[in-house]
Amino acid sequence: MDPQTIEQLVERHGGDRSDLISLLEIIQNKYSFLPPAALRILAEKTGQSLVDVYGVATFYKSFSLEPRGRHLVSVCLGTACHVRAAPTIAAEFEKRLEIRPGETTPDREFTLETVNCLGACALGPIVVVDGHYFAGVAVADVRGILDKTVEGLDKVEIKTDERIFPVEVSCPRCNRSLMDPYVLVDNHPSIRIVAAFGRKHGSLRLSCLYGSYNILMDHEVPMDQVVNFFCPHCHGELTSAADCPGCSAPMVPMIVRGGGIVEICSRRGCKEHKLDLDGVNL
Repeated sequence: MDPQTIEQLVERHGGDRSDLISLLEIIQNKYSFLPPAALRILAEKTGQSLVDVYGVATFYKSFSLEPRGRHLVSVCLGTACHVRAAPTIAAEFEKRLEIRPGETTPDREFTLETVNCLGACALGPIVVVDGHYFAGVAVADVRGILDKTVEGLDKVEIKTDERIFPVEVSCPRCNRSLMDPYVLVDNHPSIRIVAAFGRKHGSLRLSCLYGSYNILMDHEVPMDQVVNFFCPHCHGELTSAADCPGCSAPMVPMIVRGGGIVEICSRRGCKEHKLDLDGVNL
């Protein structure tokens, strides 16, 4: 961990007490855990006691003070999943990974955790691996999920992969729909936003299929270029308080119809994304 990086994060996102949780989330995403040195810097820069910072870091289950594996496996044990045999699925993961929930494999490849709810009760039992949702999981599926993870979860077949599903999104600023039914991507209505980089700007249409990276562009965007995204209606910039956990570029938020939020990385070529369906009634 580079102390200067943590100091720059605090300066960029603010050093108020109210920003502590957001800063902890950014650090967790960047390093996969909360290094003790980072907590000491946060305490110093935000004017809080180290005890208070540790208190917040240990209160929320999403934070970890221990290094996590390259892949995080989350098994839902909420009521809806529990009655559909989720405990046996968690036990199968324990058996195959030879670890218990909260532990990491010796090779630092996998960390296993159980959670109370993932906000998609109707699709249970639910397992999430590195942000990829697996619905209706059975014990027999566990080995395949682990194999897919090792092979690479970004390798998808749009027509057959059950992890690929459409979402309808709107602008987080004006709440107007970003869907364009007249221009299709992956044979579905596209998500229309305005993209700007350098001196160029134009329409950018994303696939509405969560897990697909197919796009249509007015201008070809160079690889590794960070792009600014704007709503085509209110012209407000779409930017999140959190940075990409993979490359530290700003994340781009969009509101999911029915509740929840989807975020994508603003760097061309980076495939980091996040879908939060907390509180959604399906």
